[in-house]
Amino acid sequence: MQNQTFYSNGKLLLTGEYVVLDGAKALAVPTRFGQNLIVKKGNNQLIKWISFDADETIWFQDIITFEEIKNKSLSYTNNKVKNTLIEILYQAFMQQPNFLNAEGYEIETHLTFPRIWGLGTSSTLINNIGQWLQIDAFELLSKSFGGSGYDVACAKSNLPIIYQLENEVPHFKAIHFNPQFKENIHFVYLNQKQSSKSAISNYLTQRHKTGKIISKINTITYQAIDCKEGKEFAKLMEQHEVIMSDVLETKTVQEKLFPDFKGVVKSLGAWGGDFVMVLSKENPKDYFLEKGYSTILSYEDMVL
Repeated sequence: MQNQTFYSNGKLLLTGEYVVLDGAKALAVPTRFGQNLIVKKGNNQLIKWISFDADETIWFQDIITFEEIKNKSLSYTNNKVKNTLIEILYQAFMQQPNFLNAEGYEIETHLTFPRIWGLGTSSTLINNIGQWLQIDAFELLSKSFGGSGYDVACAKSNLPIIYQLENEVPHFKAIHFNPQFKENIHFVYLNQKQSSKSAISNYLTQRHKTGKIISKINTITYQAIDCKEGKEFAKLMEQHEVIMSDVLETKTVQEKLFPDFKGVVKSLGAWGGDFVMVLSKENPKDYFLEKGYSTILSYEDMVL
């Protein structure tokens, strides 16, 4: 067996966070950052697994036996990352049993973004495993990790997408979205890693409110794609924040952290952490640096 290398893009959800789970149409973009998976021949029916962060430090390393995967042995390990990985590999085995007919594997993963950024460590891994074993990555996600699947769609796409779940089935199409005002868009990391799983379960307790707002969010998504002016786009993002603030019964990130900012700050993905999108006439770097936020990327630097 020759060494095989697979790559998947990271993701950002610009509109439709949370309500994408209930069928809203969401605008998502793949990022210039992502993750590689390198598969080498191993032995003894073992997988020697090693995961590198963007700075090449090892953030996870372990040995998993084929037996552990086949029996989904989660009960005796306190290592959450290992448990999750066994869960994913067990589901991959259910979809493609032949993959454990090999002698063994040595697997490396390499992130090109810092893991704490939340740009899709899990989704890029799942899509890479899907490519490696030639199985459906959306099924692998839904049966192991859960979530809407927009992140797996971004992992596969080199263009922005509209993503929608219809009767739990993922649909996405590549679109032309290259805003003329992109120099007015920045992404700021809030240094608050959010767990997608817990954010989703919080949302699910509020989802009885979503029926009426899905069409509003869909309209905002389409209007945002067609926007020619930054001012109009900022207004739409502000409307989106107000709608979701009501559903989640949570203050917007701008109200909470940046009430004096001249421009619009929009949450992306799980509210309260990871990246926010910042829309402003002036370059916002000084404002955010002064507030203690040092990771500020331009649209060009972030979006593929």
